[in-house]
Amino acid sequence: MTEIVFPNDANPLGNIMGGRVMHWIDICAAIAAGRHAQTPVVTASVDSVDFHRPVRVGGVLSIKASVNYAHRTSMEVGVKMWSEHRASGQRSHVVSAYLTFVSLDPDTGTPRPVPAVVPETVEEERRFAEAKERRERRVARRKARQS
Repeated sequence: MTEIVFPNDANPLGNIMGGRVMHWIDICAAIAAGRHAQTPVVTASVDSVDFHRPVRVGGVLSIKASVNYAHRTSMEVGVKMWSEHRASGQRSHVVSAYLTFVSLDPDTGTPRPVPAVVPETVEEERRFAEAKERRERRVARRKARQS
């Protein structure tokens, strides 16, 4: 996705509001998850959103999402956002995030199995392994809260 930061997206300091960033992250990630699952998807959790630098009004943002790992009915999606300098085209990394989505059967609204993620490159294998570890930590935290 590509977005431009307008004044209504900004805080009183002239920087994009975190909520607007999270909104765009959720949309981009949902599109990636839905394409992978080929079903409607819903956001189940947000592991982290790390803001690295501010973006001013007028800034152009490039947002990329990828499905890193799939379990039975859920998927982890990683999102990266860059700010692009208009004159030079130079990009600066501004935000990273990890979200979990659940695939839904369009008729019943119940969770539906998703295709496996098959890493094809060294980078995809790294993201897959790290996503699997994050999932294990999420499950352990959930179990600890239920105790």
